[in-house]
Amino acid sequence: MDTIASLFSFITWPVSWVIVQFHKVYGAIFGPDTGWAWGLSIVSLVVLIRICLIPLFVKQIKSTRNMQALQPKMKAIQERYKSDKQRQSEEMMKLYKETGTNPLSSCLPILAQSPFFFALYHVLSAIASGKTIGVIDEPLLESARQAHIFGAPLAAKFTDSAAEVAALNASLTDVRIVTAIMIIMMSASQFFTQRQLMMKNVDLSVKTPYMQQQKMLMYIFPLIFAGMGINFPVGVLVYWLTTNVWTMGQQMYVINQNPTPGSKAQDAYLQRLLKSVTQHGEVRGRRRKNIVKVIVAKGSDRNENERRFFTGLSKAGFAAQADGTVIKGDTLVAEAEGGAAARRQQPKRQTKAQRQASAAPQSVAKDTEDVSETAADEATASLEKKPQGPAKSEAKDEAKDEAQADKPQRPSRANSGGSRQGKSGQGQRKGQQRPKHPSSKK
Repeated sequence: MDTIASLFSFITWPVSWVIVQFHKVYGAIFGPDTGWAWGLSIVSLVVLIRICLIPLFVKQIKSTRNMQALQPKMKAIQERYKSDKQRQSEEMMKLYKETGTNPLSSCLPILAQSPFFFALYHVLSAIASGKTIGVIDEPLLESARQAHIFGAPLAAKFTDSAAEVAALNASLTDVRIVTAIMIIMMSASQFFTQRQLMMKNVDLSVKTPYMQQQKMLMYIFPLIFAGMGINFPVGVLVYWLTTNVWTMGQQMYVINQNPTPGSKAQDAYLQRLLKSVTQHGEVRGRRRKNIVKVIVAKGSDRNENERRFFTGLSKAGFAAQADGTVIKGDTLVAEAEGGAAARRQQPKRQTKAQRQASAAPQSVAKDTEDVSETAADEATASLEKKPQGPAKSEAKDEAKDEAQADKPQRPSRANSGGSRQGKSGQGQRKGQQRPKHPSSKK
């Protein structure tokens, strides 16, 4: 560790200068030789560095999301060109260029923070050895060696011997207890941060190997830092615990305010947004309007969470607009309220016996209707066969005579029917005759 830290010795001067400046402020409050003054100086150094790294953190989030979305395409390229590694690499680089994704962006915050981490380790190692470094002169060196955090000197380590700890005016038991608690807290914060990312801020609709890799790292990273932590001075443990807590809080804010599309965090965020719109009748805040605007622009490509959000808006009587605002319409409210009543009721399923029983009365009614229609037709035909009265016009009689003259002479059915009726007329009953069924023979 000392060899690696010596590689970043060029940055020890600015790191030591920043610590000394913060020490002047906190020393005036808590005393220059207290562990609070030196400990808070290290915490302030972390906060300052992390504020400067916020742009890289935002870039890391975008890169991580892009990598998650590109996993299916990357897998397809690997399957297609699995026998040609060079072509596979070319297609991968082409895909990164088209989508504007940099695979190394997800590691930028850690890489950018590493020089400060090793520079701080180098400064604290020099303090433990009683050597001046950077802007830390002899008086500051003695003050730092006397500073203790809960009984453990800033420069003490878990692996130090009793003689080394005694040289720093401390006991080995205090150092072991304090360093062990800080290592556990550091590893736990690292695990919780990674778990929070995997459980809440990952698109669950995309199952890729990338998710499995992240899940493995969730368990591996805390173990790695726990193994390295026993060789860290107490001051470095303060630094690393502070940066882990900062990362955890920063990530919680991002998950709550700008979640990954398709994740559980997005569903929770959209439900909160829906509740706010229902209560106030509008989308409050420019950032929220931008989110609604993006969802509207997706159209049919919306995920399940976004479709559920739009359904909730419709039921509440609102419609999202292209500019991210919402409007309230009476027609939408009426449709939402009457939607359940307007649904078509599906008929109950019947058995074969029930269908046959319901079909029998319909067939009888149909036969009766056919009989009635036949009787009406015969009555109309009998009226047409009666001789016309003198009220008919002569022009109509002449037209009928001409038509009969043109037709060949055939014996009329009326006469033949009349002769048959004459022969059998005596045997018929008087009164109105019952109409015959259409299926019976004449």
